[in-house]
Amino acid sequence: MISASAVVIGLVLGPLVYVSVKIWKFMSDVKRLGRAAEQFPGDEKHWFWGHLHMFPGFSDAGLTKMREKTIEFPYGSRVWKGPFHVSITQRFPTGMRDALKTAESKPLGFGVYQFGRPWLGDGLIISHGAKHQRNRKLLTPAFHFDILKPYITVKNQATDILLGKLDKYADTGDSLEIFSNISLCTLDIILRCAFSYNDEIQEKGESHPYVQAVVELGDMWVSRTLRPWLYPDFIYYLTSEGRKFKKYCDFVHTVSEEIIKKRKETLAEKGEAAMKQGRYIDFLDTLLTAKDEDGKGLTDLEIRNEVDTFLFAGHDTTASGSAWTLYSLAEHPEHQEKCQEEIDQIMREKEDGSNYIEWEDLSKLKYLTMCIKEALRLHTPVPFIEREHTKDLEIDGKVLPPGSIVDVQIYNLHHNPVVWGEDNMEYKPSRFAPENVEKRDPYAFLPFSAGPRNCIGQNFALHEMKIIIARILQRFTVSLEPDHKVEKKIGVVMRTKDGIRCKVARRN
Repeated sequence: MISASAVVIGLVLGPLVYVSVKIWKFMSDVKRLGRAAEQFPGDEKHWFWGHLHMFPGFSDAGLTKMREKTIEFPYGSRVWKGPFHVSITQRFPTGMRDALKTAESKPLGFGVYQFGRPWLGDGLIISHGAKHQRNRKLLTPAFHFDILKPYITVKNQATDILLGKLDKYADTGDSLEIFSNISLCTLDIILRCAFSYNDEIQEKGESHPYVQAVVELGDMWVSRTLRPWLYPDFIYYLTSEGRKFKKYCDFVHTVSEEIIKKRKETLAEKGEAAMKQGRYIDFLDTLLTAKDEDGKGLTDLEIRNEVDTFLFAGHDTTASGSAWTLYSLAEHPEHQEKCQEEIDQIMREKEDGSNYIEWEDLSKLKYLTMCIKEALRLHTPVPFIEREHTKDLEIDGKVLPPGSIVDVQIYNLHHNPVVWGEDNMEYKPSRFAPENVEKRDPYAFLPFSAGPRNCIGQNFALHEMKIIIARILQRFTVSLEPDHKVEKKIGVVMRTKDGIRCKVARRN
């Protein structure tokens, strides 16, 4: 018969042994990955901070430090985030190709993506493995060109509302904050195109609670990465910021659940065929009706995760790209004039007199496309992404073991003087003239990432940016408010500290 003391000892020693083994394995992995990281150059690390204390923050000063490190380590380096987590940064096309050529997972045990998981769940941005491959395959038909074409009219209609708002500023001569106004327009577009949902959000003011929540969530998500003591969830959610993060997550989930609920009610009332009659097939149709090879569709949670993902990615990144393009064109009126000449020529050739940018017009906006791409390079909307590799990974002849995390620093790639020259901080659309693009490594420009996990909605986004910017430049000349200083703020998406204030004047 087992004695009571033996039971007590077993109850005490069992968990202690389990925890000890977990700690031993964790520290062994830290040492193993640290030794592999020594193949790459890097600064001396602090015992606790690693290299985090060298980063001045998610601001213009932070971007300056990132560019300095790119000059110092143009081909990549090792970076310690606190005492236990090391990653390999990549800033050069060959390293980018090596890191992105496979469908490896986003790091969920630690890192940027784990911190955003309570918001976006296992949507396409964060999910990995068989689940990501299955869901991406199910959702890809929603971005076929035949599906995208009817969206062009919807995007023009939403842009009409934005132009009406800009007209009022043209009448008064007052400046406006362009980033927030475009964010509302892009949110309106994704709601209409992807979910056939019209909430008249552009008419309700200069901002919207959902847009404000996304900004707050993005800021908290990224700022947490600089505070190692907040990495454990059980600590973070005890803080006021953690509680605030959860509150905003609950709010955006309420928005997405309301969209899904209304569509399901319509589907139950009218049936699938009748519901689609008289309108285009949208993203939510695909989410609700897609089936895999086994005849299984997406679960309710998977549907909500994808709605959350596409509401965020479908409006915030596009707003960033559009706003920074307008900023660049306002800062460089000579390029703005060339874009306007191109747009005017396209409009003169229209037989019906329409002022809409149609499907066939998109390919004619060649100079505007060059200007957009240069803005995406200079003001990279998504500054960085990460990959965690489950197999040996060779980067520039150096082999990293399974479990290695690679920081794909897209902003630093786009400002690497070895790749883009010493004038990489200058706005030069000619970089994207066909003859220059042909001479450049395709992995030198990655605004939508690359490889099997690239942005599934990149054509949707580019079409949208072209329509919004072309329609604005068709009617107005845009200039910067001279007394307003524009300062960048690094987040999940490249934003500004206090917005971008512009003036719009009607063209003759």
